[in-house]
Amino acid sequence: MSEAPPEGLFLIIEDDALFGRVLARALARRGHRVALAATVEEALRLAPELAPERVVLDLNLAGASGLPLIAPLLAIVPECRIVVLTGYASIATAVEAIKLGATHYLAKPADVDAILAAFAPQPPGTQAAPPAQPLSVRRLEWEHIQRVLAEHDGNISATARALRMHRRTLQRKLMKRPVRG
Repeated sequence: MSEAPPEGLFLIIEDDALFGRVLARALARRGHRVALAATVEEALRLAPELAPERVVLDLNLAGASGLPLIAPLLAIVPECRIVVLTGYASIATAVEAIKLGATHYLAKPADVDAILAAFAPQPPGTQAAPPAQPLSVRRLEWEHIQRVLAEHDGNISATARALRMHRRTLQRKLMKRPVRG
């Protein structure tokens, strides 16, 4: 016998229409109520009307960061919980998302079980288990570049100077997808 899903609404803010529909369908099949928004404007219009309990927020919305949307969403619905999803995970953006008020931060592809688990309340005093394997040197380099880039507000030239790296070398590194683990 399974438990009934918790009450409340999921608001999925995702500019990738296909991914948004697939995630919405998967949540709806589990009995959750779901609304979709493809833009920042649409999300801000729907939030007061729907008062979502849970928000799944894409980090990259049509080339712009979704992080600035966290504070207005929490101002509209202070009790909502926000999970940020991204295809370009980095420690710097994860820390920033949590500082801004997000509940959790997940790298894509994240399945529905992982997303639902991210919304689950954590008992006080629990800590995440350390990873089974440490990050590779290439992944550590990627994380460091992302942190320095965030510190310089996305300015490639300033980041390259701070890293003592040629600007074109940095651009080539940034064009690559992040290294897994």
